[in-house]
Amino acid sequence: MKVSKKVAGVEYAIRDIVSAARDIEQQGESVDYLNIGDPVQFGYQPPENVKQALIDAVNKGNNFYTQSEGLPELLDAIAQKENSKGLSIGPENILVTNGVSEGLDMVISSIVEEGDEVLLPGPYYPPYASYVRLHGGKPIEFAVDFKNSRPDIDDIKGKISSKTVAICLISPNNPTGLVFDENSLKQIIDIANEHSLYLICDEIYDKIVFDQEFTGIGKVAGNSPVIILNGFSKVHLMSGWRVGYIAFNDSPQLDSIRENLPKLARVRISTNLPVQYAALESLQGPQDYIGKFVAELKIHRDYVIKRLNAMNNITCSNPQGAFYAFPKIIDNKFGSDKNFVLELLKQKGVLTVHGSGFGTQYGSGHFRIVYLPNMEILESAMNKIEDFVR
Repeated sequence: MKVSKKVAGVEYAIRDIVSAARDIEQQGESVDYLNIGDPVQFGYQPPENVKQALIDAVNKGNNFYTQSEGLPELLDAIAQKENSKGLSIGPENILVTNGVSEGLDMVISSIVEEGDEVLLPGPYYPPYASYVRLHGGKPIEFAVDFKNSRPDIDDIKGKISSKTVAICLISPNNPTGLVFDENSLKQIIDIANEHSLYLICDEIYDKIVFDQEFTGIGKVAGNSPVIILNGFSKVHLMSGWRVGYIAFNDSPQLDSIRENLPKLARVRISTNLPVQYAALESLQGPQDYIGKFVAELKIHRDYVIKRLNAMNNITCSNPQGAFYAFPKIIDNKFGSDKNFVLELLKQKGVLTVHGSGFGTQYGSGHFRIVYLPNMEILESAMNKIEDFVR
């Protein structure tokens, strides 16, 4: 039977590479998994009060379809959170989704027609390109200065065409951990306004920053056509519960999408109601666990970056946020970054992700490491990688 080309061509390197690791395990070998950015899989759990909120919601009978836009109390709490970062919006500008990925799909499907172009930071999180292609568009990568953690403004300007409909930002970034500063955000806002482009900003790692304060796009948005994507998987340790949201800036340029995108929410009925109560508690309850989580991640980051930069044929910029490192391979004897990753897995049992899976233009020649595992696993993995590149 026929399968559409647009679906058959979908790739997701982070999970696609796992099949190779399973083959290794079936041979009786162990694997150090450094491929997926899921804190919960590495032992971090939602706080007890958040778990209890989920259980209480189920026990109280809140197991029905709720309104498609989201639980009203949660919409209020999310609006308050985004306003604390710089926006000035009400709950009517929020839509709760089944994770950020669903929100991204909804936004892209709402703005992209056949042949439209969307600018993505190179390298980018793979679903951005996948959804753009799925809806008939073309992803265009723009350059980012790894050393100074800044977008290449001239490159962005040079890649805007009559077909461009949006610029996407991911800050803190997956896979690089780069965090854009306020000046960079202002410059991109100016470009979006000049060319009447949507500015889609993924801020799911907004509280996982190490060496500076995070500046959200809301601080400089004004009345620009900014759409924020965020969720509860990373900071709030609720990855398997799948809850995120879309936040629309209060801009007249967004009136049409604000009116029409919720139709997609109605078609899929609603987001899991008990989980929305847990998300509400995660915003309103104690927040001290986030600081402890980030402090531990900073120790992991410092260790991993120090080890990587001491290795032969490896160099790595210092990530300012999230929980990823994106080392560059120098003098790669295996030909491609994917071959490097597969050989590392085969010879040493360490699973990472090939950089070209995050965009071939700027991701090739790199690989991505997650530094969520405990220090014992990280030390073992670093020793194996060091031996591999020696």
